[in-house]
Amino acid sequence: MKRFHVHLHVDDLQRSIGFYAKLFAAEPTRVEADYAKWMLDDPAVNFAISTRGTQPGIDHLGIQTDDPAELAAMKARAEAADMALQDEGETTCCYARSEKHWVTDPQGIAWEHFHTLADIPVFNEAASAQPSASACCAPTPRGKPIGIPVKASGSSCC
Repeated sequence: MKRFHVHLHVDDLQRSIGFYAKLFAAEPTRVEADYAKWMLDDPAVNFAISTRGTQPGIDHLGIQTDDPAELAAMKARAEAADMALQDEGETTCCYARSEKHWVTDPQGIAWEHFHTLADIPVFNEAASAQPSASACCAPTPRGKPIGIPVKASGSSCC
């Protein structure tokens, strides 16, 4: 099974956790000081929020696979389509050890394809070893954040 992934940057983690817990009618499956994640089955989505971005909005989109064969097939499709592919292999990010690669769409939006191998106690092992490192997930630029700003509450716009 594949699961859609969305990572959203927020200004106020606790307020956002409260909002999304009500929206999804579920508490997060993981909460850290700077991060929360819901692994929803209906709809099948890995929805993550963090306070690590420069502005509120969507950082990246992705597809999480349940097994390495699905990830390999996605990588093969990207390579066959001659997509610019950044292969990170086994890496750590978002409190998890994963096998992953990135592709960037024509607008520069980053898409993460990954298979989670294990949970880890830190957001990113490389950043934890080097406190000055602030980039999530990819050691080199992988595309631009989508940067869709979050509308203020009370907005009637959908």
